Amino acid sequence: MASVDVKTAAGKSAGKADLDDTIFGIEPNIPVMHQVVTAQLAARRAGTHSTKTRAERSGGGAKPWRQKGTGRARQGSIRSPQWRGGGIAHGPKPRDYSQKTPKKMIKLALRSALSDRAADGKVVVVDTFNFDAPKTSAAVKAIADLGLANEGRVLLVLDGNDENTALSFRNIKNVHVLPSGELNAYDVLVSDTVVFAQSALPVADAPKPKKAAKPAAAPAPAEASADEEAPAAAASDEEE
Repeated sequence: MASVDVKTAAGKSAGKADLDDTIFGIEPNIPVMHQVVTAQLAARRAGTHSTKTRAERSGGGAKPWRQKGTGRARQGSIRSPQWRGGGIAHGPKPRDYSQKTPKKMIKLALRSALSDRAADGKVVVVDTFNFDAPKTSAAVKAIADLGLANEGRVLLVLDGNDENTALSFRNIKNVHVLPSGELNAYDVLVSDTVVFAQSALPVADAPKPKKAAKPAAAPAPAEASADEEAPAAAASDEEE
């Protein structure tokens, strides 16, 4: 099991933390990450775009000119797509862009993204930030002390109950704050460094106990056939 140095908010060493190999030590599955991120970005789309067809444009009820004899091309309506102010042919209409993604793929994509960042040494663990009240200046100092001021985009993963820390970091440029329950593959991949509060460090789920197999039902006793019953009845007559 791999380990990583645990740092304080002041950038000093505070021991070691083990990284679960099933989360931070697998071979990244690039096709799965691509499919999950594509689905995640598609789900963000509002899908409210809309254009008017020729049926939805006002006017155009009369034929502009007669069919033949004018020397011009035949036209049926001034609201046809080729006319200025006409309807749009095959234009976008409101739709839902979300895609169905299996839960196992979503989990695999997240584990692949975290493993990729861990392999590059871009996973940082902080024991605690200890913000008594929201203070952005203290958060800026913590980023500098951790050596992340010039390391690009930083993803900070916190325990959901650490509200003061979240409020302190949320206004800093290039720092994105997420509660541990909302950690996802896209935010990991779009960030250069992932910083975990030690209490928010993900661990593998315990395997579910297998259900005990039901005992096989005892076979029902076979009924005696007519051929077997006849000799038995004859024997009883002889004894009488």
